[in-house]
Amino acid sequence: MEFSFYRAQHDRAAVLRQDDWRALVPLVLVVGGDYVATLDDALRWLPFAEAPEGEWVFLGQHDGRSYAAVIVPGRIDAALAPRSLRELGTVLSTLDGSLAVHAVGLARWHATHLHCARCGQRTNVIEAGHTRECPSCGTRHFPRTDPAVIMLITDGDDHALLGRHAAWPERRYSTLAGFVEPGESLEDAVRREVLEEVGIGVGDVRYAGSQPWPFPSSLMLGFFGTADTHDIRVDELEIAEARWFSRDDITELTASGDLLLPPLLSISRWLVETWHGGDITGRWDG
Repeated sequence: MEFSFYRAQHDRAAVLRQDDWRALVPLVLVVGGDYVATLDDALRWLPFAEAPEGEWVFLGQHDGRSYAAVIVPGRIDAALAPRSLRELGTVLSTLDGSLAVHAVGLARWHATHLHCARCGQRTNVIEAGHTRECPSCGTRHFPRTDPAVIMLITDGDDHALLGRHAAWPERRYSTLAGFVEPGESLEDAVRREVLEEVGIGVGDVRYAGSQPWPFPSSLMLGFFGTADTHDIRVDELEIAEARWFSRDDITELTASGDLLLPPLLSISRWLVETWHGGDITGRWDG
C-alpha cells in the first residue's frame, strides 16, 4: 500500500510564477479551508472563465495542462459539492491528490497569515500565491511548514509500540508522533517524543518516508526506531494508554474490532502495515 499524497505528480513550474500565468488559461479548483469542489470522487476543475472570485494561486502543469486554485472566503457554493480533503484523500487519483494537497496547504496558510509578523501591516499576495509581501517594511513571508516526526518503535522481540491519545475513545491506537523543536535533529525529536510520551528509550532511528499534511501546515516525517528499554510509563497528558503488539496481535485484534488503526489516508497506517507485512482489516475514520 501507499499512503495519500506520497508523491507529487505535477510540475509546480515556479519559473512561471513571475509571468502572466493566467494567460495559460488554467483549469481551476475552488478551495475553502480543507474543502475542495468535487464531482463524484474526483476534484471538480472549472474552466478559468467560470471560476468564482477569490485569492488566486498557480499550482503548476501536468501533461501540457495548467492548473490553478481560487481560494474563496467562507464556504464553497453547495452546487460545487464541497468535500473535505481528509475524506477524499484515499479515493483521489494521484494527480488530483498532488494538486489538492498543494492547493489546500496554500489556502490554510493564506487564511492565517494575512498580516506581517514583523510590523503588523496587511500583506500583499505575490508570486502567484506562493509569497506574501509587506508593503510597509518590505518583509517577504513564505508558506509555513511545521516538521513533525511520526514513528513506529519496535523492541528486540519484534513487537510494535502503539499508543492511544487521551482524546481518543477506547480501542483506537496509532503510532506516536510530535513536533520537532528548534535546534533539534529529526532523530533526536523521535527519541525525545517517545521518551516523553511513554517512557521508552530509543536507540537506532531509521527514516522511512514523508507525507505533506496540510491540516493545517505539517510535514509528517516517518521513522522506524528500535527501543532500548521495554517498560512503558505513559505521560497521561497526551497518551492515555500504550502497548506492545505482536504481528499476530495486530491481525487478530483488528479483525475482531478490538483494535482500531489509523485511516488509510495517514502515513501512520503505512508504517504499521509496512512492519506488519500482511493484510490488516481494522481501521478508524477519524
